[in-house]
Amino acid sequence: MRASKTAKKPVARRSSPSKPPKITYATLGMPNPRLHDEFDQALDQVKARLGKAHPMLIEGASVMAEETFEDYSPINTDWLLGKFQKGIARHARDAVAAARKAFRIWGGKSWMDRIKVLRRAAGLMEKRIYELSALTSLEVGKNRLEAIGDIQESIDLIYFYCNQMESNQGYSRILAKESANISNSSVLRPHGVWVVISPFNFPSALSAGPSSAAMIAGNTVVLKPATDTPYTVLEVVRCFLDAGLPTGVLNFVTGPGDTLGKALISDPEVDGITFTGSYDVGMQILRTFAGGRYPRPCIAEMGGKNSTIISRKADLDLAAMGVMRSAFGLQGQKCSACSRVYIEHPVKEAFIEKFLKLTQSIIIGNPLKRDVWLGPVINKKAYADYMAFCRELREAGRILHGGEYLTDGDFGKGFFCAPTIVDQLPLDHPLWKKEMFLPIVTVAGAENLEEAMRQANAGDYGLTAGFFSSSPKEIEWFLNHIQAGVTYVNRQAGATTGAWPGYQAFGGWKGSGSTGKAGGSLYYVPQFLREQSRTVVS
Repeated sequence: MRASKTAKKPVARRSSPSKPPKITYATLGMPNPRLHDEFDQALDQVKARLGKAHPMLIEGASVMAEETFEDYSPINTDWLLGKFQKGIARHARDAVAAARKAFRIWGGKSWMDRIKVLRRAAGLMEKRIYELSALTSLEVGKNRLEAIGDIQESIDLIYFYCNQMESNQGYSRILAKESANISNSSVLRPHGVWVVISPFNFPSALSAGPSSAAMIAGNTVVLKPATDTPYTVLEVVRCFLDAGLPTGVLNFVTGPGDTLGKALISDPEVDGITFTGSYDVGMQILRTFAGGRYPRPCIAEMGGKNSTIISRKADLDLAAMGVMRSAFGLQGQKCSACSRVYIEHPVKEAFIEKFLKLTQSIIIGNPLKRDVWLGPVINKKAYADYMAFCRELREAGRILHGGEYLTDGDFGKGFFCAPTIVDQLPLDHPLWKKEMFLPIVTVAGAENLEEAMRQANAGDYGLTAGFFSSSPKEIEWFLNHIQAGVTYVNRQAGATTGAWPGYQAFGGWKGSGSTGKAGGSLYYVPQFLREQSRTVVS
């Protein structure tokens, strides 16, 4: 399968003439050979370190458990990346206790001192960006563009949250005076111990982002990564620790969600939690937190079933590229992936023709290679789910492309699935509303935009949405009626994907998010703080 030749110019920003373009999720390619050379050198260094055992990090000490689990690459399941500790409830308690102890000092430091340390951590991640990216590609199956973007987003999130704390002067404000001898103020203060549970698909950004925000706010953190991606997160944690973060401020634990994760969620000594993952688990965490002694903050990002609406007035070339990149980027394993497309009937066939042509030209293979765009899905369960969904979709609708495993040659060593486009699926079929988290997209015609909007807003999710039209009136109508926290119009780089810190806030409505506030936005850091009103009579 060949690569699309439409993607010619990258969207890139240069921070200085000596630096290569910054890779973001809106970048369409890596034209600078230096990027590839740096990645290849880093990949050799990372490969030389594979297969070793790695500890948990609690109160600055390496901690081993009685049992370990093995971390294999989805690209080739013969590749053992490392062995990690299978933490249990005791390790959860120890990590929370260490964070509680560290909070007494860290929470009392000035916000200026805290952001100095966090900015140093971001600087170290910049220096190690290619090693971190190569490891991410090995562990998740991301292509080079996606892997570098994940690390760069982590760096930009840390800097952005530091800048937010600085520009808001630590979130301390003087209020109105009652009289000359009375001062009134509002101060936002940290909660205490914060748990961060990160997903496999963005192991760096969705670990470093919430953890840094929590620590910048003065909280201490216990970080638990997904069992599919502990290695990348461990190396991110080392950047924070090497930057001089005090002992116990950030603790790293590994293990299954049904044991270690459950112990963290149910611990009454935990003051707040950030979770990114499925709707079912997120709702369970929210209910568990609600059953505590008193309300505690829970920032849960719980996925999406994201739609794109295509008007008869759309530029279909833009729409086809935008949908293809959003539906199949990272093998559809993004909560923001485009999984539903509604097209006005007069342009449906023309759109599908262009969409099919782009999809058929995707290069699939080992994502460590320079020219590969689509890699494997994350694990054996996702692999099995893909085929089960495709059987169901084939029975109920018509598969226009894909619907099969790729097993020839090196494909047989990993979890490779063909990008899949489905048409003629009845609109009342459950898979129009179920998040599959795989390279599968369903398409349907619509009589008009109102019908398309009704379908787009149906269901429990409300994370991202896309729209293509040349009509300003239609664009305004779409933005005013779509039920989604992140919206994109006429975006070739990604119809529903590609948020970047400071440029697009990322957070969902309805069943996609618990707070109504978004990551990478002006309102994210205050979620890790609580307000105290201060009145002093002199």
